[in-house]
Amino acid sequence: MAKGQSSKQIVMKILDVMRRYSDEDHRLSQKDVADILRNEYGITVDRKAVRRNLLSLIEYGYEIEYSESVRIVPNPDTGELEEHYLWTDFYLVRDFTDPELRLLIDGLLFSKHIPYSQCKELVGKLEKLSSKYFSAHVKHVYTMPDTLPQNKQLFLTVETLDEAITKKRKVACHYIEYGTDKKPHVKRRENGTVREYILSPYQMAAKEGKYYLICNYDKYNDVSNYRIDRISDVRILDEPAKPYESLDWSGKEPLDLAEYMAQHVYMYSSKASRAVFRVKREMISDVLDMFGTGVTFGSESGEYVTVSSKVNEDAMYQFAKNFSPDVVVLEPQSVARRIRDAALSTVEAYKRLE
Repeated sequence: MAKGQSSKQIVMKILDVMRRYSDEDHRLSQKDVADILRNEYGITVDRKAVRRNLLSLIEYGYEIEYSESVRIVPNPDTGELEEHYLWTDFYLVRDFTDPELRLLIDGLLFSKHIPYSQCKELVGKLEKLSSKYFSAHVKHVYTMPDTLPQNKQLFLTVETLDEAITKKRKVACHYIEYGTDKKPHVKRRENGTVREYILSPYQMAAKEGKYYLICNYDKYNDVSNYRIDRISDVRILDEPAKPYESLDWSGKEPLDLAEYMAQHVYMYSSKASRAVFRVKREMISDVLDMFGTGVTFGSESGEYVTVSSKVNEDAMYQFAKNFSPDVVVLEPQSVARRIRDAALSTVEAYKRLE
């Protein structure tokens, strides 16, 4: 045992060495572990102590892999040949592979709702789930531009909303909007007083890099989607939340998140209906990306394909506008007329620039 170090301290130091310096591509011998303990921690132990503590960690439930080989060596006392087992190539098996951590970190970087400083902190925590060799591959994270609006209350808001959803209680909150000064301002009524929102929260969901609360605004009896990064000063009320199935557009059924997200591709709050639209054949991948595999493809003629899907009407309107003229809405007629009128207004607006 190393001088001045208890057995518990040594085994924890060895665990730290395995966490920091080992992975499937960087395996350690008993000598490697002993050298790191001496150079990094000022602890001197022999190889037998290293192996004994590594075995203890395995017995404690840590998943440490190693290679085992057999050597024939003479017994120092009798001279007889004996089998000697050699253990080497130790490494700690991680809960997450490096590609999985990379995906999680990229998910954070693509999020537009997490404040920059908190994003860096979370990335740092994820880095620690792998060895030091993984950290070297994500240094570019620290050069992310800090240019997006930020809500410092985000994590507290998420925690409070999660508790309210679990308890099926209403919440009161304020809602933020940004001005030309690029700073957040609490929304106010026309008389200047702060506007308070009473919401029945049902679910939180991410869409296109933004985080939304699916809820009911107490003033109405329909479903709304609020940006969570715009919510502030949230507090839980004693009043029970309205049941989701009691709301308009719910179909009198509990919230099915997968179905809801498929129908609300832009997270607009309006009723869903069956839409039929014609798209260019090369847009089939875009349609599946946006609406999911629940769509139905109908007649095919030349370069066009007809698509049918149940979708939020405002989302259908926005999708058709974004991809016009490659998308033409056939049904419902009310959406088709909106798109036509918007197109005519756009033409008139540009004519005035001539």
